[in-house]
Amino acid sequence: MIEVEKVITKNWGRPGSNTLDGYRSTGGYRALEKALAQAPAQVTEEVKRSNLRGRGGAGFPTGMKWGFVPKDNPKPVYLAVNADESEPGTFKDRYILENDPHLLLEGIAITCYALNCHQAYIYSRGEFKGPSATLDRAIAEAYAAGIFGKQLMGKPFALDVYQVRGAGAYICGEETALLESLEGKKGWPRLKPPFPAVVGLFGAPTVVNNVETLANVPAILDRGAAWYAGLGTEKSGGTRLICLSGSVNRPGVYECSMKTTLKELIFEPTLGGGMPPGRQVKAVIPGGSSAPVLSADELDVAMEFEALKAKNTMAGSGGVIVMDDATCLVRSLWRVARFYAEESCGQCTPCREGTPWQTRILRKIEEGRGEAGDLELLLHVASTIAPFPPIGLGNTICALGDAAALPVHSFVSKFKLEFQSHIAQRKCPFGDAPWGHFGGFA
Repeated sequence: MIEVEKVITKNWGRPGSNTLDGYRSTGGYRALEKALAQAPAQVTEEVKRSNLRGRGGAGFPTGMKWGFVPKDNPKPVYLAVNADESEPGTFKDRYILENDPHLLLEGIAITCYALNCHQAYIYSRGEFKGPSATLDRAIAEAYAAGIFGKQLMGKPFALDVYQVRGAGAYICGEETALLESLEGKKGWPRLKPPFPAVVGLFGAPTVVNNVETLANVPAILDRGAAWYAGLGTEKSGGTRLICLSGSVNRPGVYECSMKTTLKELIFEPTLGGGMPPGRQVKAVIPGGSSAPVLSADELDVAMEFEALKAKNTMAGSGGVIVMDDATCLVRSLWRVARFYAEESCGQCTPCREGTPWQTRILRKIEEGRGEAGDLELLLHVASTIAPFPPIGLGNTICALGDAAALPVHSFVSKFKLEFQSHIAQRKCPFGDAPWGHFGGFA
């Protein structure tokens, strides 16, 4: 097993880890003090050298993203923190909010100082009742201690941090839809360009970062960019949180090295702990439900952005879903497709019309009503939404179209015989779904 020096989870489980006193007892806010002793540009440069990449899905270099904010814009700069964790198979950010909210708040404070930003908004998923309450208490503690407010830990730098609760819309996890929602509008993605770094919240320059991304910033400023970069690979610094679910003995959230492979994640005793008795791996989704699926013979791959990209899939949000040999993949894809059909905002025609069409075809095949030509039609519909490969060149304003189409492309291409068997036998070889038929788009 690869030994991992913990960055995010090092204090999880300690008494009081989600309080200000508990956080400070382990060196909390020491990194902010170090940052405030430097020039803002130095802080940004340190984050660039660390090779920190966004943990929300796209994996874009964080320091580079900060650098896109124009220096001569007369408008205020805003920071929007994406805590709208809604990708199926992903459940890491809520653990940060529950176990170590001040780690996020310190990361926010350092980021705002680097950006000359005086207002930050944390957009939390509406269902996060417990995590959001813990975060509100932490924000109140930070104000009471003089960390936030008219001064930033005694430095003449005003900073206000707000939490805003969403209403459970998957589309609001897309950065521009999130900004629209923060402004009180319908959460529809915006056309880009202009990008949020230039025209973002309230028409002003805005940086949008994920919770886990910002939770890494204090360690970078405390221990240095070289140390953090050395924890990862050439292009991806640090560790990352992996959400492991499905057919494994020990599902949960694990902080892993970027060099850890999917096989190690699933079978190491201290991680996934292997498969249930008598079961074998059939397929693995490596980065949340939108990531193209991998087959059982593709598990010797590091859970790192570039390594997974070479496999025509993506690290995404770190949601690893394991499916065993008793799993019907047609039924699984049907369930994934139904989610994206229901969560499409309907703004773009390929997504609005294509996602429910995909779902109807998959239901037809799963229920034993499949016909010759259905697979070709299914792939044609998926291709009109987003071709595969490459990833990220879909025909919709935002990436939800890609998220809906890429699983269809990958499931059908890698497990075509299973789809053909459903059609030839005119039934599901794995038996009827125990929950009966779905309603709605299904």
